[in-house]
Amino acid sequence: MTATTIDAAPGVVPTTERTRPVPARTPFSRVQRVELRKMFDTRSGFWLMASIVITSVIATTLTVILGDRDTLDFEDFAASIGSPMSIILPIIGVLAVTSEWSQRTALTTFTLVPQRRRVLAAKVVNTLLIGAVSMLVALGVGALGNLVTSLITGNDPIWNISVATFAQIVLANELGMLLGLTLGLLFRNSPAAIVGYFVAILVLPGLSGALASVQEWWADNAGWFDLNETRFLLFDGGLTSHDWAQLGVTSALWIVLPLLIGTRLVLRSEVK
Repeated sequence: MTATTIDAAPGVVPTTERTRPVPARTPFSRVQRVELRKMFDTRSGFWLMASIVITSVIATTLTVILGDRDTLDFEDFAASIGSPMSIILPIIGVLAVTSEWSQRTALTTFTLVPQRRRVLAAKVVNTLLIGAVSMLVALGVGALGNLVTSLITGNDPIWNISVATFAQIVLANELGMLLGLTLGLLFRNSPAAIVGYFVAILVLPGLSGALASVQEWWADNAGWFDLNETRFLLFDGGLTSHDWAQLGVTSALWIVLPLLIGTRLVLRSEVK
């Protein structure tokens, strides 16, 4: 607190004006840590994160029990774990945004950190971080299942997933999480955003396939407009330069552009 004395005319008692120092800006690292903790400190958030490990263990166990152990390899375990991951991770992306409105904490958050862009940037960073760590955890569980299978059968474990292939799988899931986060920004309502995500990955591919069966032009060019068609190629590996170009275009159409629109809506909306 500082004090400033104002000179007064003769015969007038001088007054003292007190000014409050401007508080230091909250570091982005602290904003990011707080937003990360908020994703875990509720029951729904905790169990959603825990479900990543739980479903990985269940999928791996079922693969060992029900699969043909003599032919099982690391790719089989990765495929079995990848299916539940492709559902859970985007929901985490959705709730990273919509939880602020469903739990009515947005007003508090944006009061403590008035720069909403910094809060949204922290949510994006945490979403990508959780996606990468989750895939590493799933990879570890799958590797353990592959080792257990080799001990049971007496065969040497087969490690047929390269680093490049795993990086593409991580990228595919990260894009799914960003799509969920984008829908969360657009709707700011958990049920609506989750339903929108399942429509995007379950309904739209069917419509695209039906259109391709009757329209030759769409069958030849669907890869430039259908995000699912190009994103799912990442799970198979071996993308050509043409495939990467289509992935870039569809990601811009379905993720980048809606993300910018959703961000603008959040920045301009009145929080109650």
